[in-house]
Amino acid sequence: MSMKKVLVIASLFGLVSVAAAARAESIGEVDTVFKMFGPDHKIVVDAYDDPAVAGVTCYVSRAKTGGMKGAVGVAEDLAEASIACRQVGPIAFAHPLPRQEEMFSERISLVFKKLRVVRMVDAKHNTLVYLTYSDRVVEGSPQNSVTAVAVDHATPIPLKK
Repeated sequence: MSMKKVLVIASLFGLVSVAAAARAESIGEVDTVFKMFGPDHKIVVDAYDDPAVAGVTCYVSRAKTGGMKGAVGVAEDLAEASIACRQVGPIAFAHPLPRQEEMFSERISLVFKKLRVVRMVDAKHNTLVYLTYSDRVVEGSPQNSVTAVAVDHATPIPLKK
């Protein structure tokens, strides 16, 4: 096998592992509004492992629109979400972190709206801060939620220079 093929295969495996790291794990859901046709409106809770910080998981709750539009995937979900990130194991860093970067995003309407989670580093307090909000092509939503995970001072957060 040529070196070029080996590099292409390794790159593909790397892309698959990165995509898998950002994938949501469904934790649960509750119905909020009964819909005669199609699924009910719900609040869903998903877990996301931080792909750059081992030992941190973020739990995001958000509204999910049901009905016929929700059933066929054309409904626009509300721009309301809540986040709670927790240390779930020993914290380790895959690489130095930028002061701010998007950890993951998920489409919440057919074309225009995304739910985003951004990780920020508070170097002074050795803390990871996570912000969730939604945006649209034309205008975003001021509704947001923030949470923080304090990292033991024995493990300084490595920052990109």
